[in-house]
Amino acid sequence: MKHPFPFSAIVGQSDMKRAMILTAIDPTIGGVLVFGDRGTGKSTAVRALAALLPPIKVIKGCPVNSEKLEDCPDWAGIRNKTRHTIPTPVIDLPLGASEDRVTGALDIEKALTAGEKAFQPGLLAQTNRGYLYIDEVNLLEDHIVDLLLDVAQSGVNVVEREGLSIRHAARFVLVGSGNPEEGELRPQLLDRFGLSVDVVSSTDIDERVEVIKRREAFDNDNAAFMLRWQAEDAALQDKILTARKTMKKLKTSDATLRDIAELCVKLGSDGLRGELTLLKAARAYAAFRDDTALTRSHVRDVATLALRHRLRRDPLDESGSDARVVRVVEDVLGV
Repeated sequence: MKHPFPFSAIVGQSDMKRAMILTAIDPTIGGVLVFGDRGTGKSTAVRALAALLPPIKVIKGCPVNSEKLEDCPDWAGIRNKTRHTIPTPVIDLPLGASEDRVTGALDIEKALTAGEKAFQPGLLAQTNRGYLYIDEVNLLEDHIVDLLLDVAQSGVNVVEREGLSIRHAARFVLVGSGNPEEGELRPQLLDRFGLSVDVVSSTDIDERVEVIKRREAFDNDNAAFMLRWQAEDAALQDKILTARKTMKKLKTSDATLRDIAELCVKLGSDGLRGELTLLKAARAYAAFRDDTALTRSHVRDVATLALRHRLRRDPLDESGSDARVVRVVEDVLGV
């Protein structure tokens, strides 16, 4: 079986890779939205992330990937405490998926053959403790968007229809990609993504040549190419695991918190989600760099990722969102 393209082998696109690494360190950041031209490596990066993420321990046979027996839903009928390790789930949500396919529904086969009223888990069960990937997220049907918003907010999937009353954990990181030419994202969903990245095609000739070389090597001799990048992916995974442990020990000064709050106020970010996301992203980035305290430099380096999609529209300011964030960051934090 052909493996996904190695994450470490992706050329350029530093902001996109950084955003995905940060959510791997701290999933509560809230996911990543990647918008850009076709052929810029958006879906390649997401699938590469799947191989990079550390595995998780789950109860064998649990349909929602629970780590402890007591967390397995009653309707699953799991009694064995045996645990095993599986790759962190990365589940695709197809654009045409029905609500039943997403949330789960009555198991028709069991109902017809055995006369039993049983639950058939959906994609939200499979993606618990993992990643839910939506390609062309801006084309997703509105009722599916609303459903995802509810579940992402509560962390619980509730199915009540056809005589069923089912609840199960559904905590996941949303990763969406799309082409801005095909429409904008609904503001309600846009705000649910912790980080946002705009990707563009590189104009550097040497970089484009390197992309072609690596892709050709990946297609022509997959085993050798994977072996070539295996060590770098393993080292990156180790850094993620270490950062998860050290992040909790990071010290955050009141001055840094004031910097974060001032940034969000000057940018006109609604609510407090901007501050909380920026703080989490900066802490994850500091831990990834193996630093012991959160500083202005960490905040500066992730501010655009966390805030660019939270700006209010300003008809008098024709500069892009990235430029507006950079301008305010320089004003508040200095160059």
